[in-house]
Amino acid sequence: MAVIVPFESHQSASIDRLVDLVAPDMERVNTTILSRTGSDVTMIPEVANHLIASGGKRLRPMLTLALAKLSGYSGEGHIKLAAAVEFMHTATLLHDDVVDESEMRRGKLAARMVWGNEASVLVGDFLLGQAFKMMVEVGNLRTLDILSSAAAVIAEGEVMQLGAAKNTSTTEDEYLAVIRAKTAELFAAACEVGPVLAARPKAEQAAGRSFGMNLGIAFQLIDDALDYSGKAAKLGKNVGDDFREGKITLPVVLSFRRGSESEREFWNRTLAQGEVSDGDLETAIGLMTKHRAIEDTIGRAHHYGTIAREALALVPTSEIKQALEETVAFCIARTH
Repeated sequence: MAVIVPFESHQSASIDRLVDLVAPDMERVNTTILSRTGSDVTMIPEVANHLIASGGKRLRPMLTLALAKLSGYSGEGHIKLAAAVEFMHTATLLHDDVVDESEMRRGKLAARMVWGNEASVLVGDFLLGQAFKMMVEVGNLRTLDILSSAAAVIAEGEVMQLGAAKNTSTTEDEYLAVIRAKTAELFAAACEVGPVLAARPKAEQAAGRSFGMNLGIAFQLIDDALDYSGKAAKLGKNVGDDFREGKITLPVVLSFRRGSESEREFWNRTLAQGEVSDGDLETAIGLMTKHRAIEDTIGRAHHYGTIAREALALVPTSEIKQALEETVAFCIARTH
């Protein structure tokens, strides 16, 4: 019988077990990351390491290592693929901050604020190039296909988000399509390549992908909720950044749909037209509270978290499986 960590047990929601189980492999991934950011162009390691060394949890590469371990993989390829996954993620953050005109990332100035937009975009491109080199070096055509397809889907998600930006008529389905592509696709790919490397049956490869996809959706929905209910120190950015940037996220979609005519006018003024005054963030949070939008966003995250956990049901019980279940609980318990 699998040990399921209930989401209600927020005290035990931790990624410590996952961190411990993949620690030896993660050390090798970190060494690989440092060696691959080297360049004779001094600005490249400066910009890359500004973000890479800024204290991110490295959740995505840890998932790649964990799923490879869960699948009984005994080769070396998962190290380079995990590093490639982290480089893809870092590249998207560098690009995102330029598109969103963000000032903070992980509690410090965004790279674009220090080196400028051009450097951020180009160093992001450099990291993507290095990611693809490592994928090729692994020599597994299927994992190359999975991760390169993910890179294209993520870019599509970014463009979809541009189309939805400031558009208050965005539906919940349209918004979920954006985060599936923009955020969850990399989680899905990161979790699928381990079982593929281990040549596990198709059903197990699909289970890895489903676990990652649904965990990624839950992770992003919690981020959306935290932007209106979190603490700046914990977020590594300012509370309300999504609001100030005119981003349409699920709490906004739900509040807009459930609101009165005058409330919709408020959302159109602040988000669609970008006319934000003092006190508008507090008003926005008040409307979200009134319409249970943050609560229901967290509820949706629980739903996708449950699907993620159930995706692993066909895998025999093990310590690494339990660690992955705890990781789902941790990602959702970030609201506490």
